[in-house]
Amino acid sequence: MKLTWPPVRLLQVALLIATSAVGAYLKIPSPTGTVALDSLPGYFAAAALGIPEGMTVGAAGHLFSAWSVGFPLGGLHLGIALEMAAYVAVFGFLFRSSRPLAVLAAILLNGVAGPLSVAPFLGWAAVPGLVLALLPGSAINVGMAAVIALRWRGRRKP
Repeated sequence: MKLTWPPVRLLQVALLIATSAVGAYLKIPSPTGTVALDSLPGYFAAAALGIPEGMTVGAAGHLFSAWSVGFPLGGLHLGIALEMAAYVAVFGFLFRSSRPLAVLAAILLNGVAGPLSVAPFLGWAAVPGLVLALLPGSAINVGMAAVIALRWRGRRKP
């Protein structure tokens, strides 16, 4: 794995991070206010560009979403951003061999495993509300990213 990106790849990642920042303001109602379309570019990046690129965009996307509502969970958002990077990595890895499995895994990781991971900090009573918001939010983000990535991969270069 290369530790540096060529200028074109760096530009692509920067543009996707900027897209995540915009998506962070396209909210899906949730108890924390951080569920948004911020992770779509991260999932897309993992599928179309590479896993490290997707992880970078995915983590940044969550931080933008949390920032847009004043970091309601405080420092816990750093851990959630790392989780988001891991979920995006799993999606990117699985997308290469089984796209339906990649989509299902990413939706369940972000929509169910994510809320369960913060339950010790927020209390178990918060889990149902988070799951009800994150499952559809994850499905929208992951589903749209998969469709866009498939179109991206299928495009003809001039």
